[in-house]
Amino acid sequence: MSDASVICSQLSFAWPDDTPVFENLSFALGGGRTGLVAPNGSGKSTLLKLIAGELRPGTGSVSVSGTLGHLPQDLPLTGDLTVAEVLGIDAVVRALDAVESGDVSEEHFTAIGDDWDIEERTRAQLDRLGLVDLTLDRSLSTLSGGQIVSLGLAAQLLKRPDVLLLDEPTNNLDLDARHKLYDVLEDFGGCLLLVSHDRALLDRMERIAELERGELRFHGGNFTAYEEAVQAEQEVAEKNIRNAEQELKREKREMQQARERAERRASNAARNLKSAGLPRIFAGNMKRGAQESAGRSGQLHASRVGEARARLDEAGRALRDDQRLTLDLPDTDVPAGRTLVLGERLQVRHGGRALFAEPGVDLTVRGPERIALTGPNGSGKTTLLRLLNGGLGLDGGQIKRADGRIAYLSQRLDLLDTDRTVAENLTAFAPHRPEAERMNLLARFLFRGPRAHLPVGVLSGGERLRATLACVLCAEPAPQLLLLDEPTNNLDLVGTGQLESALGSYRGAFVVVSHDERFLARIGVDRWLRLADGGLTETGAPEV
Repeated sequence: MSDASVICSQLSFAWPDDTPVFENLSFALGGGRTGLVAPNGSGKSTLLKLIAGELRPGTGSVSVSGTLGHLPQDLPLTGDLTVAEVLGIDAVVRALDAVESGDVSEEHFTAIGDDWDIEERTRAQLDRLGLVDLTLDRSLSTLSGGQIVSLGLAAQLLKRPDVLLLDEPTNNLDLDARHKLYDVLEDFGGCLLLVSHDRALLDRMERIAELERGELRFHGGNFTAYEEAVQAEQEVAEKNIRNAEQELKREKREMQQARERAERRASNAARNLKSAGLPRIFAGNMKRGAQESAGRSGQLHASRVGEARARLDEAGRALRDDQRLTLDLPDTDVPAGRTLVLGERLQVRHGGRALFAEPGVDLTVRGPERIALTGPNGSGKTTLLRLLNGGLGLDGGQIKRADGRIAYLSQRLDLLDTDRTVAENLTAFAPHRPEAERMNLLARFLFRGPRAHLPVGVLSGGERLRATLACVLCAEPAPQLLLLDEPTNNLDLVGTGQLESALGSYRGAFVVVSHDERFLARIGVDRWLRLADGGLTETGAPEV
């Protein structure tokens, strides 16, 4: 596997409407683990598909050395497939079964090839990824989203790939499944290129490739090292901008002073010539000479101003626009110790079967608590949030809610009217705020000018999250309790940082469901609850 590589030469690609994604992109990638980062819409998934041969470049070439495995972000799988079919081993398993039954037809040996141990290798691979109880004949329709992702990865690993491309491989995975995936990828010895917004996974990479403005820049080390390097670059860029601004001011001042000196000399010369009584032709020549000298001086200073402005523009291009949210949300303040929700013996039944262990689960939320609700997929975390919000009826137990607003942000971000603009949605949530105040609030959520008047339906996932946060956090009355269900799903790193900023400014209580440990660590969670095996238990913060 040491010779595994990906080489892209002068790669260009555009969408059918001629919108360019890459132009003349060239890079070489050898063995080791590489994390690919960039904002949403920059072309990360497109690049993986080009390397995998699923898309054809407009110009340029892609060369892959070795066997290729590719796990896309959206798996093209149907529910009627079996586990063996998804893994691509169904024909081999059937042939093995036939041989064991005494059928020694040549076609069976051809199907088996060198894969006599395929069932043992498959079982070992599934077990490593946490799919211990998964049988080969099980239907895909019975699996959770996280199990399907892990199964898709197992299918690629069974190919024994030299080059492995993974697009958001931790999406829908619970914490246990994520850690199993981390271990599997750390043991991978070929060329790994993955797209992810999971910082814990990116910190296990050996290098970070940043796709920016159609170019790929490589940074040695993991994601933390990359962030530190970018921060150092930005500090230098900010210093260069300040210096360039001072230089531009100085050159403008000197140009103005030179212009004023020239005007004074011209005025003095005119008076002196008039008082000296010199012939008109001689006086005219002297005047023209003075004007030409002033013109040359003006051109020199104008040139210097232009050069200083160009240096300022160049310094500005090096400064990243990370678009961080800077908020102050005093209306969301909740007194310490105030009981917002008191739930006792909460129970829900599906088809007569209790979701939680008897006699149900208890949950109390007080004051500005920051609660992380974790647990395996399918344990009932979303159901519990809906119970707290009142969006789902109880089949047992009781729940009391204090006066005050509770806001629930589902995974689908379906709280806003998609046909209305961002500004119109905020008006619906805060009708008594003056329009100027609403527009100022939207600007702080990075909806400035025309962006505030876009329909919500055309926004990207990150923009829709920001619009939802703006409407929820600035609503009348402001929410005292936020319930967030997997808020970082499909958010890029910039969007996740913006969410962290917003929650850092929020002064009420929240309960957040998330498998992103780094995100939970950064938003100041002070209480950790785990829902598993029908029970809700208090745990300490995990080590990140």
